[in-house]
Amino acid sequence: MNIPIETATPTRSFPEVLREHALDLRRDTMRILQINLGKLCNQTCIHCHVGAGPGRREVMTAATADRIIDWMQRYRPGTVDITGGAPELCPEFRRLAEAARAIDAKVLVRCNLTVIFEEGQTDLPEFYRDNAVELICSLPCYTADNVDKQRGDGVFDRSIRALQKFNEMGYGRDPKLVLTLVYNPLGPTLPPEEKPLEEAYKQQLDEHFGIVFDRLLALTNLPVTRFALWLKAQDKLEDYHQLLLESFNPATVDGLMCRDTINVGWEGDLFDCDFNQMLDLTMARAERRYLWDIDPEALRGESIATARHCFGCTAGHGSSCDGAIS
Repeated sequence: MNIPIETATPTRSFPEVLREHALDLRRDTMRILQINLGKLCNQTCIHCHVGAGPGRREVMTAATADRIIDWMQRYRPGTVDITGGAPELCPEFRRLAEAARAIDAKVLVRCNLTVIFEEGQTDLPEFYRDNAVELICSLPCYTADNVDKQRGDGVFDRSIRALQKFNEMGYGRDPKLVLTLVYNPLGPTLPPEEKPLEEAYKQQLDEHFGIVFDRLLALTNLPVTRFALWLKAQDKLEDYHQLLLESFNPATVDGLMCRDTINVGWEGDLFDCDFNQMLDLTMARAERRYLWDIDPEALRGESIATARHCFGCTAGHGSSCDGAIS
């Protein structure tokens, strides 16, 4: 379920703030193809911007995957970032990942860790390793209470077991098997500075569980879909929007992921980012387009579709799929 993009008249809109700083947000050359395989997930997290869960039925079909693979073979993106939901639960996941590796693209998978314990998924660690997939794994805290509050009872313990399994496979130890963790706040606050938090994660996880990893990304929760509904129920939605606005950092704009990422929905339609996809905010607010109908260079110079939630990516140190920006 979505809430309206603009829930009240904002003090200043995102385009207005960009103009105040003489900034123009337009698409650059594509660097990353990000594919969202749908909303099916084995978890139901409070902060989820997708609104994913076990009951969702939106999943990419084989026909759509075929057309995306044909496009990848033609335009050969350097990085393919696969997300969901739990993308691994989509039947087309492995075929897409293998097709991306076949064109020598770097493959990133947004993994929720516990998916490897689902029926039919126990060989996922071997699949990741054999295809040199870079894992980007959600672990919003290094303590059980905070993780379980946000992601569900028992998720922390299963996440730790998954990370230990990945370490056994070489992740976090072999330079070719990159293991990245993702932190996000429990509530309506900005994440702390990324580097000191990474050091605390490394110390705590190594000391208590013998877990090692390569880097930590600190991401801001964006007020869309499920997290927006939770904020609204707590009567904190407008305060959070105001916090994001007041924390705008112009130094983050050049590094925003929407500049060089093409985001593709589970039906093949195009968006500037995954957050816009969840709000059905199409590229440049134009007619719906599909990946197989475009040349990525033709998108260069297009204005990027924005709305109030975009303040989340530009608040504080910034937040993108690659973590802090400034």
